[in-house]
Amino acid sequence: MQHSESIWPMHVSLKQVEKQMGRWSSVQWELDQVLPGNDPTPAGFKTIALELFLDERASYRLNLDMANPTLFIVCDELQDGTWVPAVISADQNVAAGCLEGDTPVLSMPMPDAVACWLEAFITRHGEVEISAHRRKHVNRRKELAQQGRSR
Repeated sequence: MQHSESIWPMHVSLKQVEKQMGRWSSVQWELDQVLPGNDPTPAGFKTIALELFLDERASYRLNLDMANPTLFIVCDELQDGTWVPAVISADQNVAAGCLEGDTPVLSMPMPDAVACWLEAFITRHGEVEISAHRRKHVNRRKELAQQGRSR
């Protein structure tokens, strides 16, 4: 899989972590490592692509404008409970839709290189108007974040 204007391959590995909650313990899945997908897939990793779509540019812009831009790793859950990375997205709506359908989603901070690539994609193909009520929400969060930094 080649890196292009709209595709960024990544090698993703997950790990099981046992969490203690009071007297109870449970096993949860977490991201172990995410590596650039230029080289052959290392053992224990799955290669998946962050693919950008023109009709999701407004969602990408909202994500980039947040204090902490995020990537979402959508996983398939196998019958034995194992999670396997299936899709990476920068669109919060994709993650929300998957969670509503009980599909596992993990998140990670967006690397600066990916944020720059995403910004270039939006710039190359043009901004999309974001509805006013969504814009106010993002602007308010940015204002709060800036107030917190200036204290």
